Amino acid sequence: ELFSPSQKYQLLVYHADSLFHDKEYRNAVSKYTMALQQKKALSKTSKVRPSTGNAASTPQSQCLPSEIEVKYKMAECYTMLKQDKDAIAILDGIPSRQRTPKINMMLANLYKKAGQERSSVTSYKEVLRQCPLALDAILGLLSLSVKGAEVASMTINIIQSIPNLDWLSVWIKAYAFVHTGDNTRAINTICSLEKKSLLRDNVDLLGSLADLYFRAGDNKNSILKFEQAQMLDPYLIKGMDVYGYLLAREGRLEDVENLGCRLFNISDQHAEPWVVSGCHSFYSKRYSRALYLGAKAIQLNSNSVQALLLKGAALRNMGRVQEAIIHFREAIRLAPCRLDCYEGLIECYLASNSIREAMVMANNVYKTLGANAQTLTLLATVCLEDPVTQEKAKSLLDKALTQRPDYIKAVVKKAELLSREQKYEDGIALLRNALANQSDCVLHRILGDFLVAVNEYQEAMDQYSIALSLDPNDQKSLEGLQKMEKEESPTDATQEEDVDDMEGSGEEGDLEGSDSEAAQWADQEQWFGMQ
Repeated sequence: ELFSPSQKYQLLVYHADSLFHDKEYRNAVSKYTMALQQKKALSKTSKVRPSTGNAASTPQSQCLPSEIEVKYKMAECYTMLKQDKDAIAILDGIPSRQRTPKINMMLANLYKKAGQERSSVTSYKEVLRQCPLALDAILGLLSLSVKGAEVASMTINIIQSIPNLDWLSVWIKAYAFVHTGDNTRAINTICSLEKKSLLRDNVDLLGSLADLYFRAGDNKNSILKFEQAQMLDPYLIKGMDVYGYLLAREGRLEDVENLGCRLFNISDQHAEPWVVSGCHSFYSKRYSRALYLGAKAIQLNSNSVQALLLKGAALRNMGRVQEAIIHFREAIRLAPCRLDCYEGLIECYLASNSIREAMVMANNVYKTLGANAQTLTLLATVCLEDPVTQEKAKSLLDKALTQRPDYIKAVVKKAELLSREQKYEDGIALLRNALANQSDCVLHRILGDFLVAVNEYQEAMDQYSIALSLDPNDQKSLEGLQKMEKEESPTDATQEEDVDDMEGSGEEGDLEGSDSEAAQWADQEQWFGMQ
């Protein structure tokens, strides 16, 4: 009671700020509301007071926390509480002329999340009007399908007035290609930017380039660019979830585990470390743990596409297909140009025998993202499920392989088709050609299967061994190798028995050794699965 009204207002704001930093968001909102009520009362009393007192109170009133800043803090509390509607209502209550760039930026992001695209575009444009170099506002507009030329026109004056800023127009062009799904042109444009001395070894550009290679299905170059970015910035977190996923797919689970530990040491308040650990669990076939880690990542960042894909894949493999579909659909909403989101959803449809829905979705992707090797292969994958559309699948795969002969998914599906037709020699030629410039566990394993079909047992065993050296957790390669050992040994034993009974019995002893070795492999595989 000893404090003046203005001091009470200040203390309420300081108290609310402290609660905000202690993450007591509901309590903070309550105190901010009380502070605003106090400020309102303060404004009324200052109007009633005679003009002689105004001159003395002016310096003090200037030191008072801004009412607009208090409302911004309240909106931050609401976003942390996942009450986006309340956050929008608070910020909408601020007159347009009084909105600072950060208020417009928060409003734009909230509108975008709520699906109010027109309002979001207006707010992003207002940010750019006040701050023409706000790159996040530029990306926001491009993500909402505003044309690159229109966005560039809003920055043209600043580009011309500041020296060494000519790269910005090329940067806008590159990210316009990114958001229209034109990965090839986006990659070429960013590569041209990266060659410029001003942006050479720029970590943000390298991360974008790695992500684009990943979207284009070029996993090898994607991993290289992520590694390059990581070397330049050891504390890099952005994009590491995709990097961890790629390493896990290649069977490099030890590297994934090390990456997860390193990211947790940097920060456990980002989604990426949880996703990386989830990928390790998923590819170790510990789906329940992967599900938990994916859920934790989504809790930290509801816009994490990789977290949604991880959780969706875990749910699908646990047989909870309908729940998985919800997660893949949300991933598509957030990243409509990412093919892996559609692949996950289509796999769910196929798992639940909803071939018609899968076909509709695959056709939509083909029309939306264009006829490239990836969309052609995805459509062919669905066509392979229906006996009526086998010929169409063959035609689509041929087109995909003409565009990109090294595209692994297309090679795998074409091999599957040739296996059905029992054209093993053609399949072997296809796989040898694909493996000429790259080494992939799945391709080596399938080549092993084809070689078994044409009785080339020794080379088949070699291919299974190579596959296991690339991914020790590949169960199918292990099963193929064990089957070969079991089938080959009795044949040898029979041949030896015809010559000498004693030698034949010795060969049986070798067979026992082979079985025990296979059992060791099986135990090792089980151990990997349980870790």
